[in-house]
Amino acid sequence: MSLFEAHPCTHCACRESEASVSKSHVREPERTVEDTGEGILRRAELMLLIGSALLFCGTLIFSDAIMRSFGLWGLRFLYGIPYLLCGISIYRAAWQKMWNGDYLNEFTLMCGATIAAIILGELPEAVGVMLFYRVGEFLQELATAGSRRSIKNLLASKPATAHVLKDGTVVTLPVEEVAVGAHVQVRAGEKIPLDGMVLEGESQVDQSPLTGESLPIAARAGVAVYAGSLNLSGVLTVLVQSRFADTHVARILSMVEHASRNKSPTERFISRFARYYTPAVVVLALLTALLPPLLVPEAKLDTWVYRALVLLVISCPCALLISIPLGYFGGIGAASRKGILVKGGNVLDNLMYVDTVVFDKTGTLTKGVFAVADVVPAPGIEQERLLRAAAFAEEGSNHPIARSVLAYVRKWEETAAPPAPQGGEPVVLPLPGAQGPGDFGGKVLAREIAGKGMEVVHNGVRYLAGTAELLLNSGVTPLAAPGRVGALVHVAENDICLGYILIADSIRNESRQAVADLRGNGFKTFMLTGDRKETAAWAAGELGLDGYEAELLPEGKVAAIQKFAGAEVRTSRAAFVGDGINDAPVLALSRVGIAMGGMGSEAAIEAADAVILNDSPAKVPELFRLARDVRAIIWQNIFLALGVKIAFMGLGVVGLSGLWEAVFADVGVALLAVLNATRVMRK
Repeated sequence: MSLFEAHPCTHCACRESEASVSKSHVREPERTVEDTGEGILRRAELMLLIGSALLFCGTLIFSDAIMRSFGLWGLRFLYGIPYLLCGISIYRAAWQKMWNGDYLNEFTLMCGATIAAIILGELPEAVGVMLFYRVGEFLQELATAGSRRSIKNLLASKPATAHVLKDGTVVTLPVEEVAVGAHVQVRAGEKIPLDGMVLEGESQVDQSPLTGESLPIAARAGVAVYAGSLNLSGVLTVLVQSRFADTHVARILSMVEHASRNKSPTERFISRFARYYTPAVVVLALLTALLPPLLVPEAKLDTWVYRALVLLVISCPCALLISIPLGYFGGIGAASRKGILVKGGNVLDNLMYVDTVVFDKTGTLTKGVFAVADVVPAPGIEQERLLRAAAFAEEGSNHPIARSVLAYVRKWEETAAPPAPQGGEPVVLPLPGAQGPGDFGGKVLAREIAGKGMEVVHNGVRYLAGTAELLLNSGVTPLAAPGRVGALVHVAENDICLGYILIADSIRNESRQAVADLRGNGFKTFMLTGDRKETAAWAAGELGLDGYEAELLPEGKVAAIQKFAGAEVRTSRAAFVGDGINDAPVLALSRVGIAMGGMGSEAAIEAADAVILNDSPAKVPELFRLARDVRAIIWQNIFLALGVKIAFMGLGVVGLSGLWEAVFADVGVALLAVLNATRVMRK
């Protein structure tokens, strides 16, 4: 009889239960009127832009034929339709800003420049400015629309129902209706619906979605458990100690919503630039129109008003309005080819203000996967004997640590030699004999001692695999393991200690280089984790971080990043890199939130500003380098556009540049700026 027959593994059952729970116990995101309305508005905007572009291009191409058939007013009418369709929202924005006391901005400059172009008879120039601006705004909206769904998608992860015990029966109720003091049954594979204390049952509970703690905890009578944690094995009866609104998972939802609502929207670069550019241009145009007729007797008012209008047309920021967003979109495209999803140009802007990068540990800097890190036999004991005894004892357990041991030994059996432990030298074992784990025959008695390990008795021989406490309680002195970070599986056979196996999460190969690159470029690096202090200290030391905080719940991470970044979150200069549900609030709150997209939770991905698709920390310094390239190209475009415009403004003021030269300069500069902006796409 094999050990699997004597002590059936419930792993498959747990997987089936978890799958069923994922369908029934977790609330699906609901489609709302807002979702539907948002999609309708976006499609309507797209149709408006396509229709306006087609009408504008058709009128421009066939302008001579239209003039012959319908005259000047017919041509003005056809140009007027796309101008009004694209410009009405810009006029509305300009009016709202003026109503609030902001009279000189990019919207008023566009409106003034296009009105000047209409007065001078250059309708194509007026329509082009409005159309190009609306196209850029639409593309920007598409790039950032997904982030507004962060709260809705996060709601999908919360438990929806609870199995309440009433008068000997089980009643399923929405979690919001369960009162404090109720007894709730949590089956294997289900999420714990409410915070409480275990009354009956023993199990392993995965709290990593909430705390980031990489090891499951042993849940037994008297142990506190949290809503959103996953029950891995046995059935638990939990005494509810708080209503759902006060649970940890509900507080996470509230913190993400609060952070998203209060995170100040980044002012676009073109808006900051227009704050100074627009007043200067308007003042210059007024001086051009008024001063010469007042100071020079021969100067005619109509001549200098014409030159002032030409000056407004030349100064219209069309090239900037096209090339600056294109620089951002090019950067977003370049990032996507590197495996980084950036949710808008403002993210690249914000990266330029960051001087501190804070990482989560489990699943971000480390792999978040248990594996054998070392095999240490006791003196006089062969490693093969240690491994076989450990595998035989652990074969009936569904604990993640037990599965790691079994996977290691089975890999050894398949390859006729054991794989090298992570971070250690290859282990050389004799070839396996005819007997492998579980093939001993005879009667097997096995029991799992929750939170301690496994005890297996076979033909009068007792095998132990688990904590040092398990061996001590059985009268066996475990092998000392000073300074070892990770989970130690101590193994004994009868009264003989065979040694221990170290199970640990391992640091990603790219993490050290990523931290070194960031520190080499002047960034401070910190780590926030819900894991134990010993494990956090080890990881921080291995990576050379500037500091760390451990054993943090989600609200603790928010407080810690505020301490690292400064008390005022709006002036925060910190980026946060994480992957779990517990990271969602701080991802939403930090200046730039970067989520791991491969293994990251949906809540973290949606709350973040950028997503690394392959989970590689090495992409973080790449993202900062790309942001610097984008900013450099944008400044090149600004100097190019302003240099040419200033030159033609000077020519226009003295009468050496007319409207056609102004239009040519504006369009030519726009094309050059666009070509320069596309360079970032090849970075």
